[in-house]
Amino acid sequence: MSGSGSSAVVVGSGPNGLAAALVLARAGVSVTVVEAADTVGGGVRSSDLLETGLIHDLCSAVHPLAQVSPLLRDPSIGPELERSGLRFATAPVDMVHVLSTNRVATLHTSPSQTGAGLPGQDGPVWRATFGPLSARADAVADEILGPLVHLPRHPMVLAGFGAGAALPASWSWRRWRSPDARALFAGVAAHAFTPLHHPASSAAGTLLTVAGHRHGWPVAVGGSQRIADALIAEIVRCGGSVVTGTLITDLSQVEDADIVLLDTSVEVAAGILGDRMPSRIARAWSRFRRGPAVAKVDFVLDGDVPWSSGDARRAGTVHLGGTADDIAAAERDCWGGRLPDRPFTLVAQQYLADPSRSRTVNGRRLNPLWAYAHVPAGWDGSARDTFELVTAQIERAAPGFRDTVVDWVASPPSVIEEHNPNYTGGDISGGANDLRQLVARPRLGPHPYDTGVPGVYLCSSSAAPGGGVHFMCGVQAARRALTVL
Repeated sequence: MSGSGSSAVVVGSGPNGLAAALVLARAGVSVTVVEAADTVGGGVRSSDLLETGLIHDLCSAVHPLAQVSPLLRDPSIGPELERSGLRFATAPVDMVHVLSTNRVATLHTSPSQTGAGLPGQDGPVWRATFGPLSARADAVADEILGPLVHLPRHPMVLAGFGAGAALPASWSWRRWRSPDARALFAGVAAHAFTPLHHPASSAAGTLLTVAGHRHGWPVAVGGSQRIADALIAEIVRCGGSVVTGTLITDLSQVEDADIVLLDTSVEVAAGILGDRMPSRIARAWSRFRRGPAVAKVDFVLDGDVPWSSGDARRAGTVHLGGTADDIAAAERDCWGGRLPDRPFTLVAQQYLADPSRSRTVNGRRLNPLWAYAHVPAGWDGSARDTFELVTAQIERAAPGFRDTVVDWVASPPSVIEEHNPNYTGGDISGGANDLRQLVARPRLGPHPYDTGVPGVYLCSSSAAPGGGVHFMCGVQAARRALTVL
């Protein structure tokens, strides 16, 4: 596919927009990325938010799908991004799920090591469930990280994945007998923000576990911003350019380009396109639904989190949610608009994999800590409410945690959306991940990136295959644009 002599504008510089720009630039298209904010990166921005030199990830923090992505596996792209400074690192332990103060389940990169830590026959069942798929994780990603309506390249792999992924998570975890294994899977499945009794709510848990058993749950060394920086360096090397501080509100601002890709939410894209959209597509987009939100806290700690579990002290990611039934109840509450008493909470200790995130000040080792809780869409809690909600969850598993906190900043859903307008209502997934929107994202068909306006495509996580730093919404949209050019 060659676009030599053509021009393109990509609106938005999140990981999908930058991936789309890179695909176009490498095809010979003259690409300009236009970003409304003063800094690029969207969901992969980082900042020394509270203390100079102490790096916090502002949205995405841990990237189990990045290295399984076909974009980074491309032998002509992955090494170039590495030369531009993109490196990943993992903590000694990938993830720990805390069931109670003194009981945890541990996820390792190795499915065998993970299984060895589970009681009774749950270990062999875990290995049998995820071992064969993780051995072919790249093929799984090739099939799953795109529109679900497609001609399979690896039909047997797709069938093996789909047999489990189509189930409700609450059915899938019944294959294990112990609370440990059930909670470990339920916590990974909860990353989709979907009620765990819904059909296909196993999909995210299966994909993230399979990818993790292939590449671990890594962080970008130096902060998630390094992902954006490396992509931009390669875009510029291919002749593209980036403009910041420029808000696009109407297609007339960019309609001179041959191709326009919108790395925006469905709502923002619809506003840009206005009445240029065919009514059938406008109606389909109007039915697109948002999912629950996050309430986030960035901490500066004096030392480490005093987890009761030794594995948690070595884990890059810690899930706080209790048993599988506890997680299911909390996710059901969020979906129904109710704030759970103990919301599912994720904690990232990136500095364990990447010590460059921390710094020593006056003899104290200051560490950044990233954490958010799942809350209902549009939850109107204050910054203090958010701090208390998240801190209480951590304190239950790490008594004395509050005493380690030097500073903090909290972001309830309204601040999440203010920081990134794509996160409508605090929804960071680009839209609800129920069965309908897994199949039809943002609408049903083999070309979900088409907007109905010639030359204009949606390339954000509101399009297939949805949220996560895997780049493929952008890659697939760019490929579609090149075939039509």
